[in-house]
Amino acid sequence: MTKSHGEEPRMGGRMERFQQGVRKRTLLAKKKVQNITKEDVKSYLFRNAFVLLTVTAVVVGTILGFALRPYRMSYREVKYFSFPGELLMRMLQMLVLPLIISSLVTGMAALDSKASGKMGMRAVIYYMTTTIIAVVIGIIIVIIIHPGKGTKENMYREGKIVQVTAADAFLDLIRNMFPPNLVEACFKQFKTNYEKKSFRVPIQANESLLGAVINNVSEAMETLTRIKEEMVPVPGSVNGVNALGLVVFSMCFGFVIGNMKEQGQALREFFDSLNEAIMRLVAVIMWYAPLGILFLIAGKIVEMEDMGVIGGQLAMYTVTVIIGLLIHAVIVLPLLYFLVTRKNPWVFIGGLLQALITALGTSSSSATLPITFKCLEENNGVDKRVTRFVLPVGATINMDGTALYEALAAIFIAQVNNFDLNFGQIITISITATAASIGAAGIPQAGLVTMVIVLTSVGLPTDDITLIIAVDWFLDPQVSGSHFENC
Repeated sequence: MTKSHGEEPRMGGRMERFQQGVRKRTLLAKKKVQNITKEDVKSYLFRNAFVLLTVTAVVVGTILGFALRPYRMSYREVKYFSFPGELLMRMLQMLVLPLIISSLVTGMAALDSKASGKMGMRAVIYYMTTTIIAVVIGIIIVIIIHPGKGTKENMYREGKIVQVTAADAFLDLIRNMFPPNLVEACFKQFKTNYEKKSFRVPIQANESLLGAVINNVSEAMETLTRIKEEMVPVPGSVNGVNALGLVVFSMCFGFVIGNMKEQGQALREFFDSLNEAIMRLVAVIMWYAPLGILFLIAGKIVEMEDMGVIGGQLAMYTVTVIIGLLIHAVIVLPLLYFLVTRKNPWVFIGGLLQALITALGTSSSSATLPITFKCLEENNGVDKRVTRFVLPVGATINMDGTALYEALAAIFIAQVNNFDLNFGQIITISITATAASIGAAGIPQAGLVTMVIVLTSVGLPTDDITLIIAVDWFLDPQVSGSHFENC
């Protein structure tokens, strides 16, 4: 009883402090609202202009698409109407090659100086491990839930992936990793084809009656043969960027440049400048994106035959992405933290709340970097030497949410089109999604650009990115918010 009486004042004191804190924060919030000026509103609108324009484009495109559906536009009219959207897709495809090469060479070249020593090696191993885990989670979740169950109309659409055996698919994967001609890899990738070939197979004499007859006729009959037809693998190719080969070459090339010290300085500076120029070009094209998105979505809605099926697929896709991100962020990363440190991960995550909220608001993990520094150093007491070393590298090469999202989205698009991906193609998606996430550079909506790389690597239709765009504006903050693995 004495213990309970002693606890009552203590609990009462906690409640009072909690209530005082709530009142204090409420007053501060009121003051901030009262002090908002036109300049603050303009500043907010300018900072979030791209997100607001994208959301507006999605809404207007959806309304316009439904308004035009009753007119039953012809295929030619739909294509003319969707032309601004087609321009956007062509611009994104234009950036695939320079984006792969410049971002990966720059990222790998920077690792030598930043990843030297035990701390750097641990950071890089951790980053690569969590990214691979994220991709695997995304692939497993999308295969289990199967949000993009295709309709019958899509089953025989042009461009269906030809089935190959698991062994040939795996060998194709290895072959494409080492293209014999880098120029050819920019527009063509190796693909095993099958041809019917006839072989002459000798008839083996045995102890049967037929064998006895053949042996008794003459010695010449011992060489009797029969014609046998068999489907055999032959070398072939398909049009499309060999993204996997360019990824492997760019990463190896960047690693070598990074180890060349002073001799490689000129090449490092060249690729740094090239990467910066490409990123600025991406930023310019992204301002055209809302207009292109508007016409892409409207055109897609006009040509769709069963809106209910597509709506259900997108809803399930959104749920699948969120489930994948939650599994990675709420289960996998805290578990890794606990296994390594033997400390409560939720206390550590609690110190990062401000950075997480900022990431959700800005849709950019790079923009959150200054606040992440502050949270780790002031709230969690992490040494400045560690944060200044690890976080900049992590913000550039460690994009777990983006990698998970891109792998999941690529398989979703395959499911929508009833494309049966084999094991080799799933591995290709895993590798290219991991590599493309390095090139995402933490800028808003960059995932749409790198998504083209992932789809191209396995020959999936890039036009169906339209489906992803419809919900990307909503999922992009969730993906950015999952990037606290850098900490």
